[in-house]
Amino acid sequence: MVKIQSSEITPEHVYINRRQFMRLGALAVGAAALAACARKPIQFEEQSSNSAGASAGATAANPPVDGAARDELGDPANSYEDITHYNNYYEFSTDKEAVARLSENFVTQPWTVEVGGLVNKPQTFGIDDLLKQFPREERIYRLRCVEAWSMVIPWLGFPLNQLLKAVEPTSDAKYVRFETIYDPEQMAGQESPWYNWPYIEGLRLDEAMHDLVLLTSGLYGKDLLPQNGAPLRVVIPWKYGFKSIKSIVKIELVAEMPTSLWMAAASNEYGFYANVNPDVNHPRWSQASERRIGELGRRKTLPFNGYAEEVAPLYAGMDLRVNY
Repeated sequence: MVKIQSSEITPEHVYINRRQFMRLGALAVGAAALAACARKPIQFEEQSSNSAGASAGATAANPPVDGAARDELGDPANSYEDITHYNNYYEFSTDKEAVARLSENFVTQPWTVEVGGLVNKPQTFGIDDLLKQFPREERIYRLRCVEAWSMVIPWLGFPLNQLLKAVEPTSDAKYVRFETIYDPEQMAGQESPWYNWPYIEGLRLDEAMHDLVLLTSGLYGKDLLPQNGAPLRVVIPWKYGFKSIKSIVKIELVAEMPTSLWMAAASNEYGFYANVNPDVNHPRWSQASERRIGELGRRKTLPFNGYAEEVAPLYAGMDLRVNY
């Protein structure tokens, strides 16, 4: 297994336009430096036939067969069947094994994503135009659910920071707020009175600018199915899965920390940061271990889901027991 070293990653100053870079402000500058130095995960370009880390001959058009793709720790990807039939998506159902069936008629075309707020160039993108403007690549990430189960998934997408740079955040922007579609006619779960719909999530701007954050439209080389967040979701591999918001219709740059759906529902259980931390238990269960879907037994949970080398500097000096 080839492990890409940080010395092989192109410094970010080579490809960031100077004017945009200056406008991102101090937080984004710090994140950009981290992204430039980070060890990238195993990945391969959408049109490549021989990129490092992929199985022989694998491309987005010809994805690796189930179990052939592996993450940088050597763990095999879960099967396409696992990934598309065991889903947390409360907008459709709280039953993980029912989501695929209940969402199969969800309409994802046409679809637009509004990107605005504290930016110099607000834009509204049609999903097809968005994916043409920002070339996709496949990255194999671990997904760790707050419920203490996990998967390894070959996602298809592009770094969120590319989109954020295109709209040019102002110096007042400190956070990124994401919003899911609100459509109770298609999403029966949104009729539940227990949650403040639509689903809202957020990141600090420096977190959102980190190169690991993927704006995702596919997996296993195929477009996302509704149960996996079609047509567009965020994937943040060092955080618990509920942070990776699905079916996005709005991305807004804001000055104040957004209140997420889960923070509003149970702030004592679900904090803003939601970093994978085996030393901080959920109030109702331990986070020290996890159940990998498809495996017997349990495995030890890794700090930051195994991505500490890349992302721990984002939280230097913070008490992660308080900022959970």
